[in-house]
Amino acid sequence: MSYKTLKDLPDVRGKCVLVRSELNVPLEDGAVADRYRIEKAVPTLTDLSSRGAKVIVVAHIGRDPEASLAPVVEDLKKDVPSAQFVADLTGDAARAAIDALPEGGVLVLENVRSNECEKKNDPEFAQALASLADFYVDDAFGATHREHASIVGVPQHLPAFAGLLLERELVEMQKGLEPEYPSLFILGGAKFATKEPLLEAAVPRYDTIFIGGALANDFLKAEGFNVGKSLVSDEGAQKAEELLATGKIMLPVDVIVETPDGVFTKRADHVESNDKIVDVGPESITALGVRIAHAKTIIWNGPLGLYEGGYIESTKSVSQLVADVQGHSIIGGGDTVAAIRELGLEDQFNFLSTGGGAMLDYLVDGVLPGVEALNESS
Repeated sequence: MSYKTLKDLPDVRGKCVLVRSELNVPLEDGAVADRYRIEKAVPTLTDLSSRGAKVIVVAHIGRDPEASLAPVVEDLKKDVPSAQFVADLTGDAARAAIDALPEGGVLVLENVRSNECEKKNDPEFAQALASLADFYVDDAFGATHREHASIVGVPQHLPAFAGLLLERELVEMQKGLEPEYPSLFILGGAKFATKEPLLEAAVPRYDTIFIGGALANDFLKAEGFNVGKSLVSDEGAQKAEELLATGKIMLPVDVIVETPDGVFTKRADHVESNDKIVDVGPESITALGVRIAHAKTIIWNGPLGLYEGGYIESTKSVSQLVADVQGHSIIGGGDTVAAIRELGLEDQFNFLSTGGGAMLDYLVDGVLPGVEALNESS
């Protein structure tokens, strides 16, 4: 790749640097519930601040355009005490705050998705954002798969660079594209249609692909098993059969099911019509553990159970298994990373990605719109 990094950034003392950060963190009762992405955003901000740049941060929060980054900035101050917030993007209030920003100062603008032009990649909005600064730094790996104004529009107008986090993410993702063997891909979650390109790309690269989460239901159904009332996709059956024929797919042999009489562990081929599969069973985790122990590269994205329903045991068990081995491990997906952090195991993995969808998209063919924009920047 030909993108530039912070090592290539010229003297920025007194210059305005627009940083697209990943500050999309969960909020509970108006406060940050998990600050992992904030922690990962800090190194680039402090690097630029230490060089005397006027650091202008643009980011999004949640899916509601009315949501504000104000509580996120309050949390950010734990690591960047000088951080300021302005409830504006490209208007007079933002420009006045930038004018007043001292060298080394950090100013966070309001939720960039509060302006509908962001998602539309409106060229005038991109130009307005770019007009705030002299340089652009993309440090938001988790959003680089989006063709949004702050991701792909701004680099058309400013010299653009990859931040420290984005650079590290791309280095790690490249290891996922070129795994050492034996290699293991663990894929959970749902939405067969969105995971299909990834599975097709993973088959020739990985020795074993373990499928968990609701995604496994499509494969179990393709095997001819009854999946009862479990979540399945309409379009998954035929493609699941084709993927199973490769011999690379490893499925749960036992599952946790909700039934009218309670929650039980059953063999995958013993699920009944009134059952709902909600997690991977212990025998399956033991079998997966053998593959984990021998793998030199392990990629894992997505929880293995119905995480939002409280079924987190298999995800926690696999977290511990992966943490205990020597293989190079790269983990992505918000719920997966949250489970690992809850167990206090984050330091035992080689890399925890801040991106879920971006990670999956990159592992398909190594291309992301945001990274291409950096390559094409002026």
